Amino acid sequence: MSLVARTRERGVETLTLDSPHNRNALSAALVTELADALTDAGEDTDVRAVLLTHTGNTFSAGADLRDPPDPDALVALLRRIVELPKPVVARVDGHVRAGGLGLLGACDVAAASTVSTFAFTEVRIGVAPAVISLTLLPRTDPRALARHYLTGERLDAAEAARTGLVTAAGDDVDAVLAPVLDGVRRASPQALAETKRLLTARVLEAFDRDAAQLTALSARLFASPQAREGMTAFLERRDPQWVV
Repeated sequence: MSLVARTRERGVETLTLDSPHNRNALSAALVTELADALTDAGEDTDVRAVLLTHTGNTFSAGADLRDPPDPDALVALLRRIVELPKPVVARVDGHVRAGGLGLLGACDVAAASTVSTFAFTEVRIGVAPAVISLTLLPRTDPRALARHYLTGERLDAAEAARTGLVTAAGDDVDAVLAPVLDGVRRASPQALAETKRLLTARVLEAFDRDAAQLTALSARLFASPQAREGMTAFLERRDPQWVV
């Protein structure tokens, strides 16, 4: 079964994460399928922009601990969003955790409903938000990001908007997005591509400089004893041994 549904309306290609059994967690299969769908949208001259959204009450629960993607594949997916010559807009009407926030950071615009919640849960299972930092560090308030990286606290949509995790939030996420989608439909494809190139230059510098180091860090941490304990505790719904 497909994990990413595709629909199109007036030049906007909607890619819907549709993996309800694991709350749209970033499995190896989902990462591959989403990357392929983005490539197709990028090459299709009838597509003006991509809207990335989800089924269910979770945009993405982060990495699938039972079937995690290769760190290099996750880096490639994030870079594909950043480099796509068309705007990629995220629509969030639910919860986002850990690696799912890397997707939001890669998107050009992200909107969330006020029921949405966000959390960097990596530190609570013994790892770090390594690879997703490629998209988040250049675009997010550093003091706020430090707090949420280090504590794993849950934050609401208003805080996410204030700190740059999302662009805007509102009771009706589709109402928030309506002027954004109208705007990209009125823009020329050439102008969108070149303007996006200007906006993403610093993000791509981070990929060129830091991707190999952060990929190695992610692989090392996921293979560590503390990560094994943290992931086991998560799956068993108990506190890990280090909690005091």
